[in-house]
Amino acid sequence: MAEENRKKKVKKILGIKGMNDILPGDAAVWEFLEGTVESVLRSYGYQRIRTPIVEDTSLFARGLGEVTDIVEKEMYSFEDSMNGDQLTLRPECTAGVVRAAVEHNLIYNGPKRLWYSGPMFRHERPQRGRYRQFHQIGCEALGFPGPDIDAEIILLCHRMWEYLGLQNVRLEINSIGDAEERNRHRADLITYFEKHKGLLDEDAQRRLYANPLRILDTKNPDMQDMVNAAPKLIDYLGEESLRHFEGVQAALNRNGIGFTVNPRLVRGMDYYNRTVFEWVSDELGAQGTICGGGRYDPLFEMFGGRSTPSCGFAMGVERIIELLKVQGGIEDQRQADIYVVHQGGKAGIEAMAVAEALRDCGMDVILYCAAANSGGSFKSQMKRADESGALFTVIIGEDEVASGKATVKEMRSGNTGGAQASVPFEDLPDYLLQQAGDSCCLDGLCSVEDGQQGQ
Repeated sequence: MAEENRKKKVKKILGIKGMNDILPGDAAVWEFLEGTVESVLRSYGYQRIRTPIVEDTSLFARGLGEVTDIVEKEMYSFEDSMNGDQLTLRPECTAGVVRAAVEHNLIYNGPKRLWYSGPMFRHERPQRGRYRQFHQIGCEALGFPGPDIDAEIILLCHRMWEYLGLQNVRLEINSIGDAEERNRHRADLITYFEKHKGLLDEDAQRRLYANPLRILDTKNPDMQDMVNAAPKLIDYLGEESLRHFEGVQAALNRNGIGFTVNPRLVRGMDYYNRTVFEWVSDELGAQGTICGGGRYDPLFEMFGGRSTPSCGFAMGVERIIELLKVQGGIEDQRQADIYVVHQGGKAGIEAMAVAEALRDCGMDVILYCAAANSGGSFKSQMKRADESGALFTVIIGEDEVASGKATVKEMRSGNTGGAQASVPFEDLPDYLLQQAGDSCCLDGLCSVEDGQQGQ
């Protein structure tokens, strides 16, 4: 019976559809994107904030709006079995950041520039660039009332696309004004849509009296002509809202940022006011928006805080990575600077000590270790060394142990075409750093005597 049970095939447990594993083969592009974005955010003075993945459900219902796709259909909500609280996996992060700012009085000593990154969750049909667990990076500028911060955030995004090497990403902007202006527009919008009720699809009819502004964002091709002729919110803006929007446009023009004013751009959350914007690509099909944001001055008061003008954005990491791949904007990156191969036994012990000494100097080193179902011959080890993208392979066999010298082979065509050298173990760090030059992952040189990286 035991033998029979052993032979039974155990059913595999698979991941949840739309919640994807990020495998090592994709590590290079994720690290490139995250490192580039973090560098840009730091250059603008943004500090990182980390908020919980789970929040009180009312946070999103109040902040995003009851009649939004996210709250109505997409949130992963559940009851806490310990105390009955209604909780939700965060579908976005702005609400959590503002909740934290109110709870901890973050802007007591003045405005704050904050940024975040991490997974978000929405229950929707998985498709290209749209997943149930997805990742966002975003920033929130809290306590800034003027159009200058709106423009700076857009400039920050433009710099990110430039540094990432993204091409053909266009900017669309709009102003949705303040509450009183939207209310006047809303009344006329309802009247207009009532006259064309026969053309409204099921979603539009459901939103007609609860959130008619969202009808303007419809993708239904049968409604496009009717929606294009609807009253435009920009025609209802007062003097102050217009001045603010003109200030944003003036700053963008002065910095050479091209844009289109899209009067139908409204964004999907109720907390937005005045400036809204989206960065869009035509190379990702229907899911073309890679980044969106705007101003959300009412949100602090909605969460019980003091009136605080604020602005921010969120970018979809998976969509940007997809765009990088489509445009060929990321090259494979090496796993290490040095790969150490050896003959095992005493040579293996010496190889481990050499690898540690090189790491002491800040080099990234892969040491060959015996793997299941894999031969350990020098030929197979050298193949792995080549696949790693390492600049050099350090070879240690019995002869090298006896002589106290390692064989160093240059692996990349950018060096000297596979030349080899015999180098004393104690001289390896200095030799490798000198040979690698700017190609190595180091900023300084190593001192062999004290094992410290030079400045």
